[in-house]
Amino acid sequence: MPEEFQRALRSLRGVQVRADVSLHEIPAPTRVAPFALALTGELAGHGAHATDAASGRFVVLYDPDGQEVWQGRFRAVTMVRAPLERDLVRDPLLSEVAWTWLREALVSAGAGSRAHGGTVTRVISESFGSLADTPEADEIEIRASWTPTTPDLAPHLHAWAHLMGSVAGRPALPEGVTPLRARRAGSGS
Repeated sequence: MPEEFQRALRSLRGVQVRADVSLHEIPAPTRVAPFALALTGELAGHGAHATDAASGRFVVLYDPDGQEVWQGRFRAVTMVRAPLERDLVRDPLLSEVAWTWLREALVSAGAGSRAHGGTVTRVISESFGSLADTPEADEIEIRASWTPTTPDLAPHLHAWAHLMGSVAGRPALPEGVTPLRARRAGSGS
């Protein structure tokens, strides 16, 4: 294993992203690059929404010879998915806003990058017949890749976790700031 890739892997060891994000290593793709690492992540829901608020994958590809389309030897490949309210998923500006979340996450994490590419997909579900009373499963999915400018990949992992929070409607708060509990309509609390 090349020293540069080993150094990149060391930069990810022990990285603490958001406290509400759990990370797990999974088998990495083997056909895209000679060396790779893959992680899955879940942003935990809370309260009445105990299921995951967002989920995704973070993959690091490394080709010691570089790839022209990557403009480098490393490539970060990510996916983030989260349920959305129907009004938001139908907003015509959602795709542009979601792409902005990615760019802002990279900048705020100090993740130097280039050669960005990706897609934003909105899924709108409609239930009919015996499923008519089934809650819709509207969601957004962002698939993106970029080339890190250094082998220090910790900022890129932080950016990905930040993106999961933005997509789930729970952006990262500054250190020491605690979110207020949301009030329910008509609860008086």
